[in-house]
Amino acid sequence: MSLKDLEKRIDKALKKGQKGSAIEPVRLDRNSTFKFRCYPGVSCFTKCCRNMNIILTPYDIIRLKHRLGLSSDLFLRLYTEPELLGITGIPVARLKMLEDEGGRCPFVTKDGCQVYSDRPVCCRYYPIGLASLRQQEKHAGEEDEFFFVVKESHCKGFLEDTEWTVDSWRADQGSDYYDHMNREWMELLLRKRSFGEETEMPPRARELFFMVSTNMERFRSFVFESRFLDTYIVDGKLLRKILEDDVALMQFGFEYLKVAVFGAESDVLKLKEDILHKTVKKIIKRRKKRLRRLQRLAKGRK
Repeated sequence: MSLKDLEKRIDKALKKGQKGSAIEPVRLDRNSTFKFRCYPGVSCFTKCCRNMNIILTPYDIIRLKHRLGLSSDLFLRLYTEPELLGITGIPVARLKMLEDEGGRCPFVTKDGCQVYSDRPVCCRYYPIGLASLRQQEKHAGEEDEFFFVVKESHCKGFLEDTEWTVDSWRADQGSDYYDHMNREWMELLLRKRSFGEETEMPPRARELFFMVSTNMERFRSFVFESRFLDTYIVDGKLLRKILEDDVALMQFGFEYLKVAVFGAESDVLKLKEDILHKTVKKIIKRRKKRLRRLQRLAKGRK
């Protein structure tokens, strides 16, 4: 997909130029400035925390479940709904709003956000949005992103005199750190998007992706209690770390998804040699079987 095609999709998603859109049709870079301040004294305080479509990143879930003292299973059951993400078809967890309370976020009261220091990256960015036009063929780490302002009609924060650059806002809100923690996950989403809409992720791959992205306890059990370690070579020091550290396990999971779902190479884990040989033999056998079937079909046409 060309950069031009991606830009068109981004523009459409942002409803660029459409009447009534809350998104200003102006692209911002990291040094662009805007005025904004949100605090309990502003008349619209917490009004933006309703009827939001917030996709939780893996790091969001880890921070929130730790804050609430919940297991991943219980957190997902109480506060999220599964969803397939846009054109990627990748399964993600969406924060569930309280429908019987006007679509209010479950963590917000009249006094503000009750999980503020652990709030999701989407909330940290507001009122700035981030769009990525990075393509899979580009070098890892090369940036091609732009930002935009989400200016809702009820918001009085834009009438304040506090001025920010996009980067100073990101640093103040901690969203730059969240971006760092979510970078590899975003790369996986971009990798899947580069395959095109017509390439559907198999059900087993979806299950793996959702487990690794949302449920560290289940993924840890998968690593240590299944045949995982009979299949992959993993450094012992790393294994000891991921046994206790959810963030380290999350990062390890991104590497695993690269290998298991997208067939990429990783320096963190590798297939054991005997498993690799078996896998290669299966692929060759499968290809030969497909070739014989095609030859039979070709003969039948003659």
